[in-house]
Amino acid sequence: MPKYVIERDIPGAGTLSADQLKGISQTSCGVLSTMGPQIQWLQSYVTGDKIYCVYIAPDEEMVREHAEQGGFPANAVNEVKTVIDPTTAE
Repeated sequence: MPKYVIERDIPGAGTLSADQLKGISQTSCGVLSTMGPQIQWLQSYVTGDKIYCVYIAPDEEMVREHAEQGGFPANAVNEVKTVIDPTTAE
């Protein structure tokens, strides 16, 4: 199943409170539960003005549908082609 990195432009994302992040997470999980097991949220990275989310889904369309249903921006959706790490250098 393909993996995607979603870039979400959210001004002030890095200053969101724990309660606000919990609410966003609950909304996302609620939408995911209605969409079925073929789409999964793995994790997200919160930066100053963006949130980068990693999802597994059959296609980009399903990732964008999740964003639309949840009311989240999906400014860029990129399929991960390869994962590298320091062991790749060995």
